[in-house]
Amino acid sequence: MKIGTPKEIFEGENRVAMTPESALQLQKLGYDCAIEAGAGAAAGYSDAAYQGAGVEVIKTATALFKACDVIAKVRPPSEAEAKRLGKGQTLISFFYPSANEKLMELAKSKGANVIAMDMVPRISRAQKMDALSSMANIAGYRAVIEAGSNFGRFFTGQVTAAGKVPPAKVLVVGAGVAGLAAIGTATSLGAITYAFDVRPEVAEQIESMGAEFVFLEFDASELPDGAATGGYAAPSSPAFQEKQLAKFRELAPDIDIVITTALIPNRAAPILWTADMVEAMKPGSVIVDLAAERGGNCELTVADEKIVTKNGVTIVGYTDFPSRMAAQASTLYGNNIRHMMSDLTPEKDGTVNHNMEDDVIRGATVTYQGEITFPPPPPKIQAIAAQPAKPAARQLTPEEKRTAELEAFRAATRSQVGLLVAGGVLMLLIGAYAPASFMQHFIVFALACFIGFQVIWGVSHALHTPLMAITNAISGIIVVGALLQIGSPSWLVVILSFVAVLIASINIVGGFLVTRRMLAMFQKS
Repeated sequence: MKIGTPKEIFEGENRVAMTPESALQLQKLGYDCAIEAGAGAAAGYSDAAYQGAGVEVIKTATALFKACDVIAKVRPPSEAEAKRLGKGQTLISFFYPSANEKLMELAKSKGANVIAMDMVPRISRAQKMDALSSMANIAGYRAVIEAGSNFGRFFTGQVTAAGKVPPAKVLVVGAGVAGLAAIGTATSLGAITYAFDVRPEVAEQIESMGAEFVFLEFDASELPDGAATGGYAAPSSPAFQEKQLAKFRELAPDIDIVITTALIPNRAAPILWTADMVEAMKPGSVIVDLAAERGGNCELTVADEKIVTKNGVTIVGYTDFPSRMAAQASTLYGNNIRHMMSDLTPEKDGTVNHNMEDDVIRGATVTYQGEITFPPPPPKIQAIAAQPAKPAARQLTPEEKRTAELEAFRAATRSQVGLLVAGGVLMLLIGAYAPASFMQHFIVFALACFIGFQVIWGVSHALHTPLMAITNAISGIIVVGALLQIGSPSWLVVILSFVAVLIASINIVGGFLVTRRMLAMFQKS
């Protein structure tokens, strides 16, 4: 079978769904590869580069659609492109089926099988095909670059002979893939970065990247469970939204750059940065709205435009951030397509096996064999549900604390007295019936155990791990017992004693060597 990639006809789209590198990998799966002439030029890939990778260059899109069994695109097909599809032909591209019902019907009427890269379920096995995450990663990075180019000041703070430059303060709303990419970029540029997300569990990820998590006081029941939406964001309650907006109003006057990334599947983007927040920001501040294509998170965003408000705030509403880094975006998207084809070709024989029992393939399939298969059933492997918050432990009063401590002391005393009494009775019974020679050895053994345990266990764990302390104490007891028996008249006892001393000594020396190595890990070279 042959897989082909036409030139993107959407205005301003510079990406391409197949790169020379991904074509080589597709050929290893048994496919022949073809591309429309000039399809990769805007991303920096010449026709000669494709030919060097063994890809057939076809002059027109019409000829390519006729020659290929699988069509790989970036943008959803236009009506004219969809009409070129044939029965049994497979189309792989972004499709956005919930917003393109007419396009679905057209693909169904043509008998084409459509796989939407934006519908790949968010489960662990499908991460390599998650094109939304690949493009969001690029968008988050590019958003910070766009913000920097419009900001007019340094991100990092500086102290120079000419004066002191304060660092920029950046707020990232949403800590998904795009948000984390923006956080990492802003932090690496030296900005003071704050981040907010409706999921408190991402606070550790945010802080590990050098940003500060913006906390809200709220009831856990006010938050939705993302597992119900396949791991994507879900709408929050009105009460939570009010608290969220109040927090943003508090932060707005002090923030220099705001990057918003909040999107909910199949819904308009939620308004998170209102007009009064924009008015409260300082002149020269920048807002980059990554949700502009769905209406925007900022109330004043204009899609595909950059505007400047009356108070001097720049609002960037571009919807083509991945396309502005076409070479990188094409590489990642080409890899997503290649991994999808790998799942569609388990035998690596160049033939598509459209297995509708596979969670990933079924979840991404929009039309199949003349039928619309959207929406897909929930995947068998669900996204991990948020764990309900455990109720906070009740604080004890001083009287209750004293009562609890006294009861714990009494219980420990009873336990110790009981053990001492039981041990004393046991010793009396052994002493009454055991021979004198046995008692001499038994007393030495008991003292060795008690003294060895007390001495070794008292060593600080910073200098000696608890496990090593216990094993060395036991080995010390073995050495003492073996030395007492090594002068025995029986040759068998002497051999066993020698072996015991040898093995126990190796264990003790090895224990201290291991401890020394562990301590060396925390020392500066």
